[in-house]
Amino acid sequence: MPATVHPVLEPGRVYRTKELATWGANAPRLARRLVGEGVLVPLAHGLYACPKRGRFGVVAPSDEAIMKAFLEGSPFVFTGPDRWNALGLGSTAVFASALVYNTKRSGRFELGSRTFELRRVAFPQPPTPEWFVVDLFENAGSVSASPTMLAHALTRALGRGAFDSKRLGEMSDRFGRQSTRALIHDAIRAALHEIRPRRP
Repeated sequence: MPATVHPVLEPGRVYRTKELATWGANAPRLARRLVGEGVLVPLAHGLYACPKRGRFGVVAPSDEAIMKAFLEGSPFVFTGPDRWNALGLGSTAVFASALVYNTKRSGRFELGSRTFELRRVAFPQPPTPEWFVVDLFENAGSVSASPTMLAHALTRALGRGAFDSKRLGEMSDRFGRQSTRALIHDAIRAALHEIRPRRP
């Protein structure tokens, strides 16, 4: 393949080696040349990032871009403490790696300077805030959260209208263990009882 071949690559995107075959029969050799020229940055597992340059230098590829290439377009969803803590139910956990549910792979992977914990776990598409609530309950032990305290916080949140009660019940029935379903349905009933207007 002549060295004059210069693929038109998208800044910020992550490519698998085999995708470079569009520009030549020897994709690994092309990848090595582009790395040498600074066009691509090697991550791991046959992944290469096309650097995106911002005002302050090179911008690393997003976690979503890395997972899209690593999982070859199969469905995935990022979950974990960042999403759980944002629910306002009292969770303040921190994980050292990004937690990713997907339909293809399980394990811990180092990709570039980041660590991803992949699990083959069922999830809705697209995920809803109510599903993240269920997921938090399912992982309460790993974030040192009391399921009972989460249930009390959920009752208060439902009373404020923070979540859709019907969708929450459906998500718990589809994706929660029996203990999770029981706690969430109890929280829904308690919230409905608290907001139901009292008879004079």
